[in-house]
Amino acid sequence: MGLEGGIARFLEFDLQDYRESYYLCDPKKITMFEFDQYLGFLAFLTILTIGFWLMIFLIMFVVPYWLGGNLMELWKERRAAKRERK
Repeated sequence: MGLEGGIARFLEFDLQDYRESYYLCDPKKITMFEFDQYLGFLAFLTILTIGFWLMIFLIMFVVPYWLGGNLMELWKERRAAKRERK
């Protein structure tokens, strides 16, 4: 009966077994998030994204503008001090 019996048993299809299958419909299905947890996760991602783009904006535009302005003011003050000495 060996292999042939196993294949015959495998090929037998019983609709009742299919309906009671664990994989077809699991009533105890575990949800990943509750709805309020999902909203909290979306809020977290939103805040994280806003923070990321704010950091990029500050690094790329605000900090160079601030440093450039300070360096120009320092240069003007030194040039004015040099003129006063003459």
